Amino acid sequence: MNPESIIESWNKDGDLTAIENIRNDLGWTSWLPVAEIALLYSSPLVDVLRKEMTDAEIAVLDLVVMRITGNVSIDDVENALTVVRNPEQRDLLLEGRLRMEAGLIRFESEDYEKAREDFNWAETRLKSVAKASREHDISLINKAAFHLALDEPLMALQVYGDISRKDGHADETIAISRMNAARILLVFGRISEALRNSFNAHTHAIIAENIALAIESGAIFIEIALPYIEQGAPRMEDVVESAKPRDANEAEREPVVHPEDMEGILSWCVEKATSDLGGNERGDLKALLILCERAKRLDLFDSALERASEVEDIEFANLCHTINESEAWSDRISELAENEANF
Repeated sequence: MNPESIIESWNKDGDLTAIENIRNDLGWTSWLPVAEIALLYSSPLVDVLRKEMTDAEIAVLDLVVMRITGNVSIDDVENALTVVRNPEQRDLLLEGRLRMEAGLIRFESEDYEKAREDFNWAETRLKSVAKASREHDISLINKAAFHLALDEPLMALQVYGDISRKDGHADETIAISRMNAARILLVFGRISEALRNSFNAHTHAIIAENIALAIESGAIFIEIALPYIEQGAPRMEDVVESAKPRDANEAEREPVVHPEDMEGILSWCVEKATSDLGGNERGDLKALLILCERAKRLDLFDSALERASEVEDIEFANLCHTINESEAWSDRISELAENEANF
């Protein structure tokens, strides 16, 4: 169920009971995540929910408001922690979340060692009190991003590895972790593992209904897979199911990809990406067109190449013109260039 349905339901009839049912279906026991969604949509539902929330939840929500406005400091976090740690209503989950927020602020101020301490503390606390929860998932993704920012890719890879597909983590969290893990593994030349992780990322992004993430991870899989297409290769679903930790001295299996896995993911990504050709920055379309050319499957773009008038990204238009040198593309490129000149 899409969290946005909360706002749609509230706008329809203003029934808090209906909102609570949606919240419960999403697996949330607190009003805080609902209030955060309402805040992002500037919905009056925020003010209604404040009356339903604890002082600790309100303190965190106020901090979210400060973060959105770009006016938050470590003192603000410490003040919120004081409320959350009140013995009468101490909330260990929110305490972990606030320590994560402290880590973000300290990282931004380049206080890396204290930030590291905050991220580790937050992830450990959230794992103990709310493993695989929304807050725990966010702490893991932030902790991995912290390691990547400090050029610690192997430590980031370890964090991503802690996000098990079998522990109840959100599909979107799994997808993000596997996509980023694939990128790291590729740098270290671990091609087979990068293929498996990018395939998992694409699969879980689809389950999460995050189309943009599914296209991005699918494109990564295709880019890695193209040199290793073999008709007799095992299907990726079987590779995923049979995967197990590799010993330090054990050689990585040879990277091979069945053509149906490559073509299935490529055609899915092209279909979704080309459903709308608008937008000034369409890196997804440019990447997929290049991949289709390399895979000798430009036919997947046949329909899109007939819709020049819908394209708004001049770089993508130029790329299309190199493939289809029609008058329609020449005219569209001229129109877009003129628009940029007059902007």
